[in-house]
Amino acid sequence: MIVLPRVTEYLDALDPGDREMLEEIRNEALRDRIPIIRRETARFLRTMLTLLRPKEILEVGAAVGYSAFLMADASGEDSRITTIESFAPRIAKARRNLERVGMNGRITLLEGDAGRILPELLPERYDFIFMDAAKGQYLGWLPYLLSCLKPGGVLLSDNVLQEGSIAESRYAIGRRDRTIHERMREYLYRLTHTEELETSVLTVGDGLAMTVKKEKS
Repeated sequence: MIVLPRVTEYLDALDPGDREMLEEIRNEALRDRIPIIRRETARFLRTMLTLLRPKEILEVGAAVGYSAFLMADASGEDSRITTIESFAPRIAKARRNLERVGMNGRITLLEGDAGRILPELLPERYDFIFMDAAKGQYLGWLPYLLSCLKPGGVLLSDNVLQEGSIAESRYAIGRRDRTIHERMREYLYRLTHTEELETSVLTVGDGLAMTVKKEKS
């Protein structure tokens, strides 16, 4: 994308990898063509959580559970992760993986559409939220995400640059992709122009938006 392929290859070569069980889950997901976070995104996420040590984490988009396991591993034994997934085959795999890694006590998997589940979550509960689900829904879910996030908490949104196409005019985008393109551009605009938020958009992986909900004055 924006980073030269040879730079990405070099950084991947530096990566020490995950512990054995997580690496197995990652490789199985890639083999089955299930979308999971990229290596460079996983590195950034692990570093962020090692620094922040959040206690309550929310993930929207569990897939097979890889990123939830990574977050539990990086954030410390006191953390609790709630992760949401709507696609039944991935839910089944995520539950099997939960048994494999032995984190049933720390990770809660909620089954169903995030648009239904998010409004039901307690306000200002989560220290850290990781968004990695249907890109066309980010904008509609944003009010609920901000309601769930504690003041001082961090919202990390993945895949916001869409292989660099987000910088293109809507007329350079195919008709079938224009709605997602427009919604993501509006999502990023709100993150960067809402007074209660502080946001940086990073060219990590396929783009990360790191947003801090400011403390109440």
